[in-house]
Amino acid sequence: MAQKIKPTTTIKTSASAAAAKPVAPAQPVQFIFDKSNYKFLIISVAIVALGFVLMSGTTDIYSATKIVIAPVVVLAGFGLGFYAILKKPSVN
Repeated sequence: MAQKIKPTTTIKTSASAAAAKPVAPAQPVQFIFDKSNYKFLIISVAIVALGFVLMSGTTDIYSATKIVIAPVVVLAGFGLGFYAILKKPSVN
């Protein structure tokens, strides 16, 4: 038969080990985008929507507004959107 051996030292359980760890103070959450990034992104969405509104309509398909100006406005909106995404937030 096997002999029973009592341990000479106390065994720490996970509950007592967790209680012994010091709790770090809560740090503020840092978001990827800053407030200015969101402003640029909202403005870019509005510019793209304006470009599509300029392109819409059924009369005078070959007008300069629909062929030249509206696509340039849409591309400018997309460019501003890329800038809003790639802009680094300001360091405080």
